[in-house]
Amino acid sequence: MKILKSAVIAFSLAAAMGSFSTAAVAESDPGRTAYKPTDVINEVVARITAAETAINNGAEDAAVVDLIQKAAGFIKELNANDKVARYADKARGHLKAAITSAKAANLQEAKQHLAAGKEGVEALKKLL
Repeated sequence: MKILKSAVIAFSLAAAMGSFSTAAVAESDPGRTAYKPTDVINEVVARITAAETAINNGAEDAAVVDLIQKAAGFIKELNANDKVARYADKARGHLKAAITSAKAANLQEAKQHLAAGKEGVEALKKLL
């Protein structure tokens, strides 16, 4: 009887721990939109392309900086694994360098950093 009692307790404890997994019931904060990783990557690439188009069309430095900042801010929404996060940080570093170059009115250098950042963001699809 003693063995049966301890077996029932152990089974119920295991069932309780397994049924209330935090990962299984995890949700985003109320009022916050959660994006799929591929949607985030596609949106960041679209925003980088918009910034490159603005540079090609002769937009002002402040407008280009704003577009790049939107892309760099949206890449934070990427929620996957640690390896993807490391490579996303590298791509975000290129976007930060592009922001710095655009603030210094060096749009050609910013365009080079945007191309490197875009290439890094597109490479994230292979890691998913």
